[in-house]
Amino acid sequence: MIASLKLVPFWAWGVVALIIALSAGSFAAAWQWQANSYGKVIATNEANRQADLALIANAGATQARQALARQQDAEQKLAALDKTATEQKDKANAENETLRRAVADGSRRLRIAGSCSAGRGNVPSTASAAGVGDAGTVELSAATGRSVLDIRSGIIADQAALRAAQAYIKDVCATAIR
Repeated sequence: MIASLKLVPFWAWGVVALIIALSAGSFAAAWQWQANSYGKVIATNEANRQADLALIANAGATQARQALARQQDAEQKLAALDKTATEQKDKANAENETLRRAVADGSRRLRIAGSCSAGRGNVPSTASAAGVGDAGTVELSAATGRSVLDIRSGIIADQAALRAAQAYIKDVCATAIR
Protein backbone atom coordinates (compact mmCIF):
# COMPACT_ATOMS: atom_id res chain seq x y z
CA MET A 1 0.00 0.00 0.00
CA ILE A 2 2.88 2.40 0.73
CA ALA A 3 4.27 1.67 -2.66
CA SER A 4 1.03 2.76 -4.25
CA LEU A 5 1.16 6.06 -2.35
CA LYS A 6 4.55 6.82 -3.85
CA LEU A 7 3.04 6.66 -7.29
CA VAL A 8 0.72 9.60 -6.54
CA PRO A 9 2.40 12.84 -7.55
CA PHE A 10 2.99 15.49 -4.91
CA TRP A 11 0.73 18.06 -6.52
CA ALA A 12 -2.19 15.51 -6.27
CA TRP A 13 -1.73 15.50 -2.51
CA GLY A 14 -2.07 19.26 -2.62
CA VAL A 15 -5.31 18.99 -4.57
CA VAL A 16 -6.72 16.45 -2.07
CA ALA A 17 -5.71 18.70 0.83
CA LEU A 18 -7.29 21.69 -0.93
CA ILE A 19 -10.53 19.76 -1.53
CA ILE A 20 -10.63 18.70 2.12
CA ALA A 21 -9.92 22.27 3.29
CA LEU A 22 -12.60 23.70 0.99
CA SER A 23 -15.11 21.08 2.15
CA ALA A 24 -14.33 21.81 5.79
CA GLY A 25 -14.57 25.56 5.13
CA SER A 26 -17.86 25.15 3.29
CA PHE A 27 -19.19 23.00 6.10
CA ALA A 28 -18.13 25.58 8.71
CA ALA A 29 -19.62 28.45 6.68
CA ALA A 30 -22.91 26.58 6.20
CA TRP A 31 -22.97 25.72 9.89
CA GLN A 32 -22.37 29.36 10.85
CA TRP A 33 -24.97 30.66 8.40
CA GLN A 34 -27.57 28.16 9.63
CA ALA A 35 -26.80 28.98 13.30
CA ASN A 36 -27.10 32.68 12.54
CA SER A 37 -30.38 32.11 10.70
CA TYR A 38 -31.79 30.01 13.54
CA GLY A 39 -30.60 32.58 16.05
CA LYS A 40 -32.61 35.26 14.25
CA VAL A 41 -35.70 33.00 14.15
CA ILE A 42 -35.31 32.22 17.84
CA ALA A 43 -34.86 35.90 18.69
CA THR A 44 -37.96 36.81 16.66
CA ASN A 45 -40.00 34.05 18.29
CA GLU A 46 -38.85 35.14 21.75
CA ALA A 47 -39.78 38.75 21.03
CA ASN A 48 -43.23 37.61 19.83
CA ARG A 49 -43.64 35.44 22.93
CA GLN A 50 -42.76 38.35 25.19
CA ALA A 51 -45.25 40.59 23.36
CA ASP A 52 -47.96 37.92 23.70
CA LEU A 53 -47.22 37.54 27.41
CA ALA A 54 -47.49 41.30 27.86
CA LEU A 55 -50.86 41.34 26.06
CA ILE A 56 -52.15 38.45 28.16
CA ALA A 57 -50.95 40.08 31.38
CA ASN A 58 -52.58 43.40 30.44
CA ALA A 59 -55.86 41.68 29.53
CA GLY A 60 -55.80 39.75 32.81
CA ALA A 61 -55.14 42.91 34.79
CA THR A 62 -58.01 44.68 33.00
CA GLN A 63 -60.39 41.82 33.74
CA ALA A 64 -59.30 41.78 37.37
CA ARG A 65 -59.91 45.53 37.69
CA GLN A 66 -63.34 45.18 36.09
CA ALA A 67 -64.26 42.28 38.38
CA LEU A 68 -63.12 44.25 41.42
CA ALA A 69 -65.16 47.26 40.30
CA ARG A 70 -68.25 45.04 39.85
CA GLN A 71 -67.70 43.50 43.26
CA GLN A 72 -67.33 46.90 44.92
CA ASP A 73 -70.45 48.14 43.14
CA ALA A 74 -72.38 45.08 44.33
CA GLU A 75 -71.12 45.61 47.89
CA GLN A 76 -72.21 49.25 47.82
CA LYS A 77 -75.66 48.30 46.52
CA LEU A 78 -75.94 45.60 49.17
CA ALA A 79 -74.98 48.07 51.90
CA ALA A 80 -77.58 50.56 50.64
CA LEU A 81 -80.24 47.85 50.48
CA ASP A 82 -79.35 46.68 53.98
CA LYS A 83 -79.56 50.22 55.31
CA THR A 84 -82.95 50.81 53.66
CA ALA A 85 -84.33 47.49 54.88
CA THR A 86 -83.08 48.11 58.41
CA GLU A 87 -84.61 51.59 58.46
CA GLN A 88 -87.97 50.27 57.25
CA LYS A 89 -87.90 47.42 59.76
CA ASP A 90 -86.94 49.75 62.61
CA LYS A 91 -89.74 52.18 61.68
CA ALA A 92 -92.31 49.36 61.56
CA ASN A 93 -91.05 47.91 64.85
CA ALA A 94 -91.21 51.34 66.49
CA GLU A 95 -94.79 51.78 65.30
CA ASN A 96 -95.68 48.30 66.53
CA GLU A 97 -94.03 48.97 69.89
CA THR A 98 -95.99 52.22 70.23
CA LEU A 99 -99.21 50.31 69.58
CA ARG A 100 -98.19 47.59 72.04
CA ARG A 101 -97.54 50.17 74.81
CA ALA A 102 -100.82 51.92 74.05
CA VAL A 103 -102.73 48.63 74.36
CA ALA A 104 -100.82 47.72 77.54
CA ASP A 105 -101.54 51.02 79.31
CA GLY A 106 -105.15 51.04 78.15
CA SER A 107 -105.00 54.23 76.07
CA ARG A 108 -105.89 52.20 72.99
CA ARG A 109 -107.94 49.10 72.52
CA LEU A 110 -107.61 46.46 69.91
CA ARG A 111 -110.87 45.61 68.23
CA ILE A 112 -111.69 43.32 65.39
CA ALA A 113 -114.59 44.15 63.11
CA GLY A 114 -116.62 41.19 61.97
CA SER A 115 -120.02 39.97 61.09
CA CYS A 116 -121.98 36.95 62.11
CA SER A 117 -124.28 35.51 59.54
CA ALA A 118 -127.13 33.42 60.86
CA GLY A 119 -127.91 30.24 59.01
CA ARG A 120 -124.53 29.91 57.29
CA GLY A 121 -123.07 27.55 59.81
CA ASN A 122 -121.19 30.20 61.82
CA VAL A 123 -123.94 31.04 64.26
CA PRO A 124 -127.21 29.21 64.70
CA SER A 125 -130.23 31.15 63.52
CA THR A 126 -131.67 31.21 67.05
CA ALA A 127 -128.70 33.20 68.27
CA SER A 128 -129.46 36.09 65.95
CA ALA A 129 -132.91 36.36 67.42
CA ALA A 130 -131.34 36.89 70.82
CA GLY A 131 -129.94 40.25 69.71
CA VAL A 132 -126.49 39.54 68.30
CA GLY A 133 -126.19 41.96 65.40
CA ASP A 134 -124.12 41.78 62.27
CA ALA A 135 -121.10 43.97 61.66
CA GLY A 136 -120.27 44.33 65.32
CA THR A 137 -116.85 44.59 66.92
CA VAL A 138 -115.11 42.29 69.31
CA GLU A 139 -112.78 43.84 71.84
CA LEU A 140 -109.74 41.76 72.69
CA SER A 141 -108.12 41.52 76.10
CA ALA A 142 -104.80 43.30 76.60
CA ALA A 143 -102.89 40.00 76.58
CA THR A 144 -104.57 38.91 73.36
CA GLY A 145 -103.95 42.35 71.85
CA ARG A 146 -100.24 42.03 72.67
CA SER A 147 -100.22 38.59 71.04
CA VAL A 148 -101.85 40.00 67.90
CA LEU A 149 -99.27 42.80 67.83
CA ASP A 150 -96.48 40.23 68.28
CA ILE A 151 -97.84 38.36 65.27
CA ARG A 152 -98.02 41.65 63.37
CA SER A 153 -94.40 42.34 64.28
CA GLY A 154 -93.38 38.96 62.88
CA ILE A 155 -95.31 39.64 59.69
CA ILE A 156 -93.63 43.03 59.33
CA ALA A 157 -90.18 41.45 59.83
CA ASP A 158 -90.95 38.73 57.28
CA GLN A 159 -92.19 41.25 54.72
CA ALA A 160 -89.10 43.42 55.26
CA ALA A 161 -86.83 40.38 54.79
CA LEU A 162 -88.71 39.39 51.64
CA ARG A 163 -88.45 42.92 50.20
CA ALA A 164 -84.73 42.99 51.02
CA ALA A 165 -84.18 39.60 49.37
CA GLN A 166 -86.09 40.68 46.26
CA ALA A 167 -84.14 43.94 46.04
CA TYR A 168 -80.88 42.03 46.52
CA ILE A 169 -81.71 39.64 43.71
CA LYS A 170 -82.87 42.44 41.42
CA ASP A 171 -80.08 44.93 42.09
CA VAL A 172 -77.02 42.97 43.22
CA CYS A 173 -77.32 39.51 41.69
CA ALA A 174 -78.60 40.76 38.33
CA THR A 175 -75.73 43.26 38.18
CA ALA A 176 -73.17 40.58 39.02
CA ILE A 177 -74.42 38.33 36.21
CA ARG A 178 -73.85 41.00 33.55
